[in-house]
Amino acid sequence: MNANELRDKTPDQLREELVNLKKESFNLRFQQASGQLENAASIRTARRNAARVKTILNEKAAAAAAE
Repeated sequence: MNANELRDKTPDQLREELVNLKKESFNLRFQQASGQLENAASIRTARRNAARVKTILNEKAAAAAAE
């Protein structure tokens, strides 16, 4: 997932994506705590994707406020 793909989405789609990423992050942390996680880098990827979505949401909010 890259930022250009996210910029094409609406704020509602981005919020939905953020909810999904937070659920995924929770599940990955749960798997890590129970010792079932195979790819530890997936936690970092999920966190970064969530941050990326938040950044795009903030950019869209700032652009709307400036108009």
